[in-house]
Amino acid sequence: MTPQQWTSPDQVAATLHRRWSSGLYLTAAAQNLPFDPIGIPLKGPIAADATRHYEQARKWAESWAPGRHPHLRIQMKTIGGRNNTPSNTIPERVWIDTRENLWAVLGVGTQVDLFHDLHTWTAQLDPDLARWMTAHPMKTLQAHAQWQQLVDTVHWIRTNDTGPIYLRQVDVPGVDTKFIETNKGILGELIDHTLPADRIHAGVPKSDFAARYGFLTKPPYVRLRYLGNQPGPFSEITVRANELTAPPLGVRTVFVLENEITYLSLPDVPSAIAILGAGYAAALLRYLPWLANVDLRYWGDIDTHGFAILSQVRRHFPHTRSFLMDRETLLAHRAHWGEEKAQSVETPVHLSSDEAELNRELRLGFYRPHLRLEQERIPIRTVTGALLGL
Repeated sequence: MTPQQWTSPDQVAATLHRRWSSGLYLTAAAQNLPFDPIGIPLKGPIAADATRHYEQARKWAESWAPGRHPHLRIQMKTIGGRNNTPSNTIPERVWIDTRENLWAVLGVGTQVDLFHDLHTWTAQLDPDLARWMTAHPMKTLQAHAQWQQLVDTVHWIRTNDTGPIYLRQVDVPGVDTKFIETNKGILGELIDHTLPADRIHAGVPKSDFAARYGFLTKPPYVRLRYLGNQPGPFSEITVRANELTAPPLGVRTVFVLENEITYLSLPDVPSAIAILGAGYAAALLRYLPWLANVDLRYWGDIDTHGFAILSQVRRHFPHTRSFLMDRETLLAHRAHWGEEKAQSVETPVHLSSDEAELNRELRLGFYRPHLRLEQERIPIRTVTGALLGL
């Protein structure tokens, strides 16, 4: 073993700090567990090093002099003394015998006192949250500046019906929607720990804080435009999806498009409307069950994402037909080809055989790697001609 491999005081400190960072020392303290002395073995010189690396061995032994480490108990051992080699006493292991000595070695006395104060205060107010703190002391310390507001927010949510209100209506001093959004990670953990299971929508991702804990969420809106037979003074309206319970009067055909300019410029079509999907058509259209009773056309980009969205729409409405999403359209507009920066990871299963084959060709780069034809690049004369052919 070379002198570079001998254990230094800094290495022992680093080992202790790694254990401290795991929270295990504070958890044991919060549980009032008896303190078991901590022993850390030291790698040091052997007998031959006393002559071969004398100066390094001397400096190493001095680095472990008891006077330099008042909070450590240093266990010694004797090396050498055989075959005419001199005997020497060197450190073999260091011990920390008390919790107070451990805090001193780590230099964390202020953090320990802070955690103790927070834990004591919380235990008097809410023993259940105090148990969470015991299991997660480092997370508690990271959130110490907001701890009172966090506890108050958990209490408010636990004692109020969240069903008819938005997060904006949480009434806790010093807490607003920005605070909740910033601290939703630890808030979610605290609420999951304390809220009854029937008030947690476990299937909702933790990132969707409002929906997970039963608050009202921003309603989805449908933006639609009349393509013909406009029934009133408005050519275009935006309405809450759950309030659009029936098709607009006289509508027999519905076009769903992802691109706003294409949506706005779509030519007149009798008894038809256009709906702007804006990249999440499937999630939006599921609120409109009456689409099952109209001629539904989906028009997206000719790329892997476009076919993935088409498949999603068709999962809800199997009668959906694609519009200008075929090989003939793709090959007729080579001058307008572009690049799909990242292909969809989804495997669409609700495609016709022709659509599935074209999607496969796009994935394999049959015509060009990462090929896409964006819908807004298709000339309006092509669109008008396709509409006349319906």
